[in-house]
Amino acid sequence: MMLLYNGHLLPEAGFSLPMPNRGLFFNDGFFETMVWTNEQVQYARFHLARMHRAAAALKLEVPAALATTAALQATVRHLVAASAPSTTGHRVRLQLWRSGGGLYTPTTTAAEWLMTQQPFQVMEAPVRHCGIAQSVHTQPSPISFCKGPNALTYVLAAQERQQRGLDELVIVSPDDFVAETVAASIAWIKGNTVYSPAESTGCVAGSRLAHLRAAVGPVGLNWELGNFRPEEMLQAEAVFTANIAGIRAVAQIEGVDFLPEPHPVLQQLRALDNRSKLA
Repeated sequence: MMLLYNGHLLPEAGFSLPMPNRGLFFNDGFFETMVWTNEQVQYARFHLARMHRAAAALKLEVPAALATTAALQATVRHLVAASAPSTTGHRVRLQLWRSGGGLYTPTTTAAEWLMTQQPFQVMEAPVRHCGIAQSVHTQPSPISFCKGPNALTYVLAAQERQQRGLDELVIVSPDDFVAETVAASIAWIKGNTVYSPAESTGCVAGSRLAHLRAAVGPVGLNWELGNFRPEEMLQAEAVFTANIAGIRAVAQIEGVDFLPEPHPVLQQLRALDNRSKLA
């Protein structure tokens, strides 16, 4: 297995990071998870937009090898070309952190990065049993939209999910607004409208959900972002989660059942996603 460290292709076996490492010491960075299929990164422009937002919020420079769509595609291609072939595609993780040492006050805006890959596995089976988190809530902040800074929230939520024997868990904000699930964005359907949480709830700005939201306009579907209570979500016709692994219908939340057959709007969203995920 090979990895890319600051643009250098190296074997994973025996690889180590030099110290000090501000990503390890202070969580001074973020990560991005992407899928490579059909010789491209899916949802590339949405991943790139979130990366640039995260870097700006943390006052970091995005390295040239990652800074544009063309550069990002070429960098991922370089890693994939050196990896074992996969008929299902590659799941690529990019970790980016601030260079240098120091304590809380940074000494530079320069960044280092690490890119790894593994075979991609689609996850589109329905979520059978879902609950609402009791032990944790999101942490809204200027950086809660990106992946990494609030990772412990999802670790704790995943432990609760396991302890309760659930397939998924909905996390709410401190003000009790629906935010997201442990590892995916969440949205629901009533009539011809899709509803999803605003970033003010502290949710991660999901790339796949952003792609779907951008795609619905030309086909006449409505999309509303906002602050919604769990009881509003529980009145939906259909609920679904979305992340890079797939779009999953939710069958039940806290004992409330949703339509057992695929909702026509959800089917329409899947069709839109399949047609344009490489755009």
